[in-house]
Formats: sequence, C-alpha cells, structure tokens
Amino acid sequence: MSLRRAARSEIPGVTALQQAAYAPLKQRIGMALPPHDADFAVLFETMEIWVSGPSEALDTALIIEPKPDLLLIWSLAVAPALKGRRLGSTLLDFAEDRALRDGHGFVRLYTNERFTENVAWYQRRGYAIERIEERPDRRIVHFSRNVTVPAS
Repeated sequence: MSLRRAARSEIPGVTALQQAAYAPLKQRIGMALPPHDADFAVLFETMEIWVSGPSEALDTALIIEPKPDLLLIWSLAVAPALKGRRLGSTLLDFAEDRALRDGHGFVRLYTNERFTENVAWYQRRGYAIERIEERPDRRIVHFSRNVTVPAS
C-alpha cells in the first residue's frame, strides 16, 4: 500500500470512505461519530490527510494532526470491503514512523470505550490508556504510545 497526501479534489472520496468505515460503529452506539459530522474541507486545511487507492473509491485514509510534542491520530479508516488485510496496521505504522521522523516521542489517539475490539487492538499495538473521558452520552478512551520504545 502506498500512501499519498490527499488532494483537495479527493475530499468527496475521503468523506465517503469515512462514512462507510464508521457506519457499523455509528449503528452500534446509535449516534454520529466525529468522522460523520466532520467538514473534511476544513480538516484538509488544519490537519494532514493521507490516502491510498483510486481517488474515486479510496481504500484507506489516515488523518493526523502533528503537534509540537506529539502526533495525534484523528481518524484511521479502511474501506469495509478491505477489512482484515492489515491495512489499519499499515496506517498505524505510517503514523508512528512519521512521529519519529518529526522528532515526536509520542502518538496519541482516542476511541469510544464501547468499541472493545479497537481498544484491545490499540493495547496489543503497545498503546496505553491515559485516561477515560466521561461525556454525557459516551466514554472516550484516550491512548498514547511512546514510539521511541518498541512495542512488546
């Protein structure tokens, strides 16, 4: 898989991929997730969007926000038809490598506590739970990983 920075013309494809990738999770908890409500034209200006696959039907999208001391993964999405091919792992590897190249020791991300398979996957990948954020309608698990230390 070869990632490239998304072009402005790919924003509709990014939007469609995010909607498709997060639809099962939205259905499970009965509420929209940030990728459903996001204005990707705005995110295109404020974050980095990396994609793979043909522009008209993207395979993956990784949305990251480099910060002064860390790299935040805002979204990691894989087309539903391509689940199980380790593309998510490839995206996570890319983000971790990017953090190291930029001199960041940490990658941070978050997910809904009810997405237990995601929570378990991030933990297997070496991410530690920093905190659980209580919201009126959900609990958000905040993770971080020191990417200067190999995952066990």
